[in-house]
Amino acid sequence: MLTSPQVKQTVNAFEIYQKIDPSLISDLFLWIRENDRQLYKSTIATLTANRRLRPVFVEKKSVPEQIAWLHKTLKLRTSDTIGEHLFQVYFMKGQQDLLVKFCDGMGIQHDGEGSVEGSLPEKLDDEKLKTTIVTLIEKHDPKLVTLYLRVFNLQTAGGWENLATLLESDDRLTLT
Repeated sequence: MLTSPQVKQTVNAFEIYQKIDPSLISDLFLWIRENDRQLYKSTIATLTANRRLRPVFVEKKSVPEQIAWLHKTLKLRTSDTIGEHLFQVYFMKGQQDLLVKFCDGMGIQHDGEGSVEGSLPEKLDDEKLKTTIVTLIEKHDPKLVTLYLRVFNLQTAGGWENLATLLESDDRLTLT
């Protein structure tokens, strides 16, 4: 009896941080640092507290060293919730154009800024998904698109199988 191979889904934010191109992390944290200083400071405070350190341990470092430390710490399973929240804030506030284009392409109702109105669809239409991904890749960095799609796939238990399959099989959709 033939069985289809199981698609390995990245199901946690900390796993995404383990695989992501460091330049995307730099972009994310530089954006947060410039646009939501309180979130940046509270992220440092929370992550250092989780590691039983004082925030000054990180705050004394140069910005690139701070970002490297934050990235290293977000790769840990214990940082999963914080890491996912940071991704959500970054996309909701810093990458709204990408969210809006994705929602429009998929026919998902939203508030005009990418925040979904109502519930997410139980299934994603294969053709709309493929077309939307092509459009997004044409207009945005493919690694950013990939990051968004992986974070989006975290928004429902188990993710969407067709999206997970595309993320694992399409060479344009890599995090590294």
